[in-house]
Amino acid sequence: ACTSLSGSSQWFERGVISYSDQAKTELLGVPPALIGLHGSVSEAVAGHMARGLMAHAPLDWALAVTGIAGPTGGSEVKPVGTVWLAIGHNGRLHRVWRERFEGDRHAVRLATVRTGLAALAEALEDGDA
Repeated sequence: ACTSLSGSSQWFERGVISYSDQAKTELLGVPPALIGLHGSVSEAVAGHMARGLMAHAPLDWALAVTGIAGPTGGSEVKPVGTVWLAIGHNGRLHRVWRERFEGDRHAVRLATVRTGLAALAEALEDGDA
């Protein structure tokens, strides 16, 4: 979504797709015990993902998302459409929050991208630096 824009190399450093629990651990330093305790789709894991990315890359800002896009994988506690997002700034968490999106897999993924990028843009515009 970010690199489809011309000139994005001026402001976009990198992206990490850490789809599996193993990837979250290996690439972002999320402790397996944290995943075991809270689950991959949780406030704790989303926050650690954002901090982990900033710890492993020369970034001022980071956006992390973890969720259940469906159609399978949901539960009563974490239904399909549950997404945790985290924004990090200068090595610290700026914001972590949960969303619940409706629709099919494509709709949940699209809403996640739009919501995350809009929140990041808002943080930058508000001077929350």
